[in-house]
Amino acid sequence: MIEIQNVSKNFGKLEVLKHIDLTCEAGQCIALIGPNGCGKTTLIKCILGMVIPTEGNIRFKGKDISNDYAYRHDIGYMPQVGRYPDNMTIGQVFDMIRDIRSVKETLDEELVEKFALRDMREKKMRTLSGGTVQKVSASLSFLFTPEVLILDEPTAGLDPLASEILKEKIIREKGKGKLVLITSHLLSELDDLVTHIIMMQEGEIRFFMPVTELKNATHTDSLAKAITHILKRDDV
Repeated sequence: MIEIQNVSKNFGKLEVLKHIDLTCEAGQCIALIGPNGCGKTTLIKCILGMVIPTEGNIRFKGKDISNDYAYRHDIGYMPQVGRYPDNMTIGQVFDMIRDIRSVKETLDEELVEKFALRDMREKKMRTLSGGTVQKVSASLSFLFTPEVLILDEPTAGLDPLASEILKEKIIREKGKGKLVLITSHLLSELDDLVTHIIMMQEGEIRFFMPVTELKNATHTDSLAKAITHILKRDDV
């Protein structure tokens, strides 16, 4: 579904991505992990067309994304930090996004309901807590029933109940055969979600494999333990 072919990205003399090759398929729920500064955010922005690679190309459903932004209608994106006009209300933000997308089909408002955002329609964005802003971002990412979901630290700032609601929603969407790409530093929250894991270091893909295969290779029973095992092995 998403093919990344020999993608590199330089910002001046700084090489942020180095010859990335990846193929992500429908039905996979992939954890994209790695230390800060390893290139995760830049890679996501390349997929979204927000950053243009210095080298290489990206294909979405077999079509090169260069100079073609229509493919993004099939992607739901939840940023790590949502930024919205301070003076707009929650309801106005949702109305604005609907108008921009001009979508006529039925919307997926499950998270709007479960996060009780309809009861807060008149609240201005500047008055919201960080957790409520996250709920708005999460609800918007699922709203247009996208085929691909890209979620950047989706549970950051959410209370335990909201976090569980979001995780259950992700599992259901994965079950529908959608491609889900998640970045997170909370590996313990990913065990029930992800089928595959991509680990990045210094702008390169260290490995991309099924989670079951990773656990078997490290003789561990959780994703956090598997990654810890690998990092400790590297320090030896």
